[in-house]
Amino acid sequence: MKSDLKLLGRYFLRHLIPYLLGIISLIVVDYINTLIPQITGTVTDGLTAHTLDFDGVLRLGFRILLYGSIIMAGRFGWRFFIFGSARSIEREIRDDLFTHIESLSPAWYARNKTGDIMAHFTNDLASVRKLLGMTIISTVDATLMLCLVLRGMIAFVSPKLTTVAVIPLVLIVFGDILFGKIIHKRFLTRQAAFSDLTDSVQESVSGIRVIKAFVQERKELAAFAKVNRKTQDKNLAVVRLMALVFPLLDFVIGISTLLTLIYGGRMAIYGEISVGQFIAFNSYITMLVWPMIAAGESISSFSQGMASVHRIAVILREAPEIRNPSGISVSSISGSIDFDHLSFAYPGAPERQVLNDITVHVNEGETLAIIGRTGSGKTTLLNLLCRLYDPESPEMVRIDGRPVSEIPLSVLRTSIAVVPQDGFLFSDTIERNIAFANITADHDAVAASAENACVHDNIMDFPKQYETELGERGVTVSGGQKQRISIARALLTDARILLLDDALSAVDTDTEERILQNLHRLRAGRTTLIAASRISTIQGADHILVLDDGKMAEYGTHDSLMERHGIYWNIYTKQQLEHELSIEGRDSHDSQR
Repeated sequence: MKSDLKLLGRYFLRHLIPYLLGIISLIVVDYINTLIPQITGTVTDGLTAHTLDFDGVLRLGFRILLYGSIIMAGRFGWRFFIFGSARSIEREIRDDLFTHIESLSPAWYARNKTGDIMAHFTNDLASVRKLLGMTIISTVDATLMLCLVLRGMIAFVSPKLTTVAVIPLVLIVFGDILFGKIIHKRFLTRQAAFSDLTDSVQESVSGIRVIKAFVQERKELAAFAKVNRKTQDKNLAVVRLMALVFPLLDFVIGISTLLTLIYGGRMAIYGEISVGQFIAFNSYITMLVWPMIAAGESISSFSQGMASVHRIAVILREAPEIRNPSGISVSSISGSIDFDHLSFAYPGAPERQVLNDITVHVNEGETLAIIGRTGSGKTTLLNLLCRLYDPESPEMVRIDGRPVSEIPLSVLRTSIAVVPQDGFLFSDTIERNIAFANITADHDAVAASAENACVHDNIMDFPKQYETELGERGVTVSGGQKQRISIARALLTDARILLLDDALSAVDTDTEERILQNLHRLRAGRTTLIAASRISTIQGADHILVLDDGKMAEYGTHDSLMERHGIYWNIYTKQQLEHELSIEGRDSHDSQR
């Protein structure tokens, strides 16, 4: 709790002056409010005793009008300063949270679901904003009004009557303490349930095509209904508690009002207080209702807000596993690569070696191809090179003879262009997707890159051409087009090292051959690593690494590996047979037509 308050205080202090101005406005409003019952009592007594003439009534009426104007201006002031500051802090926390999660390593994303992360940016931040806005106002207002009203009751009416009326209200203080402890736990579980609900919706929407393809709508509906029911139950646990507390609060206030009527009425009958004082005291009791209700609401909002602050603080305290080196100045890299007895296991599964004793050297400007079955470690090898993960020893992965962990991340990753397996595209225009890593590139450069990736003609067939808006994750284009747009994006950076992770798997062989020819021409003098499943993609590489269950099974050129009649030869033979069978099938189909 202390560290969470410290985090919140850091943002609060940045806006201390607006908050102080808002609180001052609130103090003025509350103070003026407590003066109005006194004027009402004075008018009542003056009219009853015939000591107040019409001019006196007008003067008091004008004073009420003046007080009303001050209250109006003050209410605008505290809303402007406090609510405005709360919104500003919400934006700052959201910016900091987004900046921080961008710095976190892939291992963290593997442990945290997208829906849960989204819940922090929506529901949790809304709770924090309420804590820094309405909760502060309610707390200050309730405390101040309580003090001012009690002062008015004691000074203007009677200390004895005030004591009788306030005794039941003391019970509320103890009830609020117990209520705060219980509601905090329930809010934590409610927020966790909301995160699960958000994640369920996000996952179902993202996978809607798979759901429809396998006719699993009913199954997903049942799964969603289960998560939705859990969220409802957790929300109802909060609602039930509040439904119990607030009627009890009204009951206690009602007892206080009843005592005021009985005891205060007796005092008025026996002349201990005037009728005007009795009326003013009842007005004060009515004014006490808000502080009592606000006290319960403040504790509820504070508990909910601090639960959300804690959830956000947990993320902000997460340290990136991949960190920038300190005290090392490297401004560029050339492109020679060394994997030196590289072994690697993913965090959380140290018993399973994904890569085992891989040793490869690639000179600057050469092409290394990596082939192997699914799960053999091809993608992992590329991820280690651009430091999405770190090996056990920094010396296991080197660029230009220097461990990659000693190269600043900005230099390393701007010098490496990556085309991942999924070819992720953003919900933006095709041109901005291609220029994503090089925003200064003009249209001609983008178009040239698209031509080299053999996707320019496809783009020109779209009605809006390069200004075509892509759907979420590039859903409006085919798999092959998505891969080629991703390749165009990588080529536009003209990086020293290019990593292609099975980036031509959805492309036909003729297009693949043209892209490879363009790569050979454009990448002269630059290093390229190609992970692939098809031998047609990699047979022209300078070196070919064959991985088998994370181990270095074979290594050499296409010709030398073919002579060994090993794993590479078997893959090549099978793929050639499949290719011939597909050609025969097409010829047979054409002849039947």
